[in-house]
Amino acid sequence: MGTRQWVAGRNEQIMTVEHVDGEDRGDILLYALSTCQWCRKTKELLIELGVSFDYIYVDLLKGKELETTYDEVKKYNPRVSFPTLIIDERCIVGFQEKAIREALSG
Repeated sequence: MGTRQWVAGRNEQIMTVEHVDGEDRGDILLYALSTCQWCRKTKELLIELGVSFDYIYVDLLKGKELETTYDEVKKYNPRVSFPTLIIDERCIVGFQEKAIREALSG
């Protein structure tokens, strides 16, 4: 685990994300809330599957970083609900274990 810089948005805002080491299965980014049980279950599943991924607790952001992250989530998930998981360009909204396993297996 550690932190990384992530470039997002049209204005190329740099955001700090948390990183979990594991097997490289593409670009995986989890937008989550720190208090959400489904977000926690999604994160735990990714750890269990042993994949490398980044995550952002959106509710802990402030100012421009929050605004940019919100805009990024909205591109994939117009309802801006959590968890929102991006695996390469595929978006999975909510804790959907089967869909997550399928997206990471192929």
